[in-house]
Amino acid sequence: MREPEGWRASGAVPRGVRIAAAWSWRWLVIAGAAAVVIWLVMVFSLVVIPVLVAILLAALLMPLLNLMVRARFPRWLAVTLSMLALLAVMALLVVLIVTQLRSGLGELTHRTVAAYDQFLAFLAGPPFSLSREEVAGYISQFGEMLQRDSSVLWSGALSVGSTLGHVLTGLLLTLFSTLFFLISGPAIWAWFLRLMPRLSRPAIDGAGQAAWVSVGQYARVQVFVAFVDAVGIGVGAAILQLPLAIPIAVLVFLGSFIPFFGAIITGGFAAFIALIYGGPVAALVMLGIVILVQQVESHVLQPLVMGTAVKLHPLAVVLTVAAGSIVGGIAGALFAVPLVAALNSIVRYIAGGTWRTAPPSLGTGAGGEAGAGGEARAGAQPVADAQPRAGGEAGAGGEAGAGGQPAVP
Repeated sequence: MREPEGWRASGAVPRGVRIAAAWSWRWLVIAGAAAVVIWLVMVFSLVVIPVLVAILLAALLMPLLNLMVRARFPRWLAVTLSMLALLAVMALLVVLIVTQLRSGLGELTHRTVAAYDQFLAFLAGPPFSLSREEVAGYISQFGEMLQRDSSVLWSGALSVGSTLGHVLTGLLLTLFSTLFFLISGPAIWAWFLRLMPRLSRPAIDGAGQAAWVSVGQYARVQVFVAFVDAVGIGVGAAILQLPLAIPIAVLVFLGSFIPFFGAIITGGFAAFIALIYGGPVAALVMLGIVILVQQVESHVLQPLVMGTAVKLHPLAVVLTVAAGSIVGGIAGALFAVPLVAALNSIVRYIAGGTWRTAPPSLGTGAGGEAGAGGEARAGAQPVADAQPRAGGEAGAGGEAGAGGQPAVP
């Protein structure tokens, strides 16, 4: 049977369905590309995670580097001092934890065993009347459940590895990557831009600069939030005269780099120490201090400081951390917020369209200044092979030809 003249099959499909279908296959392509990226990250996690850590560290150290360069320090000296400052902070944290644990670990073990025996005696009496064997069975079941459910957290898709060789390799990759990001970050960015189509380079360059600013703001603000959490809980532990107040504060500081959940978990450790050394009342007081600090973080620091820096709603931060921990365990929870913040900045910049009328200028970027010959100094992000400007043509590596006029965007 022949169709009527002028009839088209697409005309029989409602317009809304056609629009939904067009959006659907595009979202499927995006989801497929994202799945491929996640799979590649899983395969090369031993390389990807140290590089991501190095990006955060470089973003954190870049203001210090720029400050020293503006003070007319030689660039090699500024980079060296920045790396030495990083290593000094890391060494200080390790020394504090090791020395304090060595002096108090034996007493903590003894008191933990004593508290466990008291807990068993309490359960053996009315109204529980549980034998030691029954309690041991329940504890064993709880431990198995916790181990099974936490396997995603500790050995997720983005797990770096638990062997000493993997840890050392990741540490060396992180330090070397941080060093070279500080030394030649603009050159690396220029090389990346040369791989992109010429017409898309202004948009990619501006979006990359916006993402870099967002990541840097996140890193600096998160250090501040972690410091506030560590001081609050550490001072509370010191007021209760707990023997491991300094290791507790250090653990809270490190754990707070996972927004919301990190400080809660490490604060639970502080409450456990208070229970062992001071009894239930001290544990409740310590738990109240942890909750108070978390309320300050949730209602003051996160909305006013973190929300302003990364431009993400607190609910979006919580959901992002939860999704990241499911996909990538601890590493996923750590990197989820900066990745989403960077993606948010990229989308906002490209959707804003400012790169069409005022594209990023040649040879410069956020936090840097174009030097002679187009070489960027101290955090500059040069645009490689950008489109020619009036009176000159941009060469590879951000060098402007005669009459080219770089300007800070």
